[in-house]
Amino acid sequence: MASTMNSASAAPVLNSGSSSGDVWDLQYRLKTHGFYTQELDGKYGAHTKSAVYGFQKEYGLSADGITGSRTWSVLKKHSLNINEMDIMARTIYSESRGESYTGQVAVGAVVMNRIQSNQFPNTIKGVVFEKGAFTAVDDGQYWLTPNRTAYLAALDAVRGWDPSKNSLYYFNPDTATSAWIWTRPQNLKIGKHIFAS
Repeated sequence: MASTMNSASAAPVLNSGSSSGDVWDLQYRLKTHGFYTQELDGKYGAHTKSAVYGFQKEYGLSADGITGSRTWSVLKKHSLNINEMDIMARTIYSESRGESYTGQVAVGAVVMNRIQSNQFPNTIKGVVFEKGAFTAVDDGQYWLTPNRTAYLAALDAVRGWDPSKNSLYYFNPDTATSAWIWTRPQNLKIGKHIFAS
């Protein structure tokens, strides 16, 4: 399943002069991390090249300002596109809307930790819609309309704030029905959720 997702999400090499929807996606991802500070325009100019260079340096890549397969791969592990941010906000809202802001960001951080882990699918769709992974998907609450707080929490989680302390799981001890989840090493409790590795 993961190999199919990798090939389906392959993006072309982008560099100065490129102009396409892939450049919009690139700029959006870089903007969420603060590397790209201009308005999105879909044109790979000096600002985009500089933002890519900054991202490459920050993440230990060969810094040349060109967005090739390696840069795309790392960028997609640490960012989401505009449609994926909606999936993240829906997940946060449906799973933790009654929790504190920190608790909501922690739920988003678990999603990002899973995307970055080799134990789970490498896309947010793969993570969120994996069979049995999230109660809100199973019971339909995922389709509720997220509020502004959920989107802000999604952005903070994507930017790297991780109140979950690198957790890959969370559960509500009052409603959890899986005996397996109790076997996971517990990291901390935020609100009603226990976060675990």
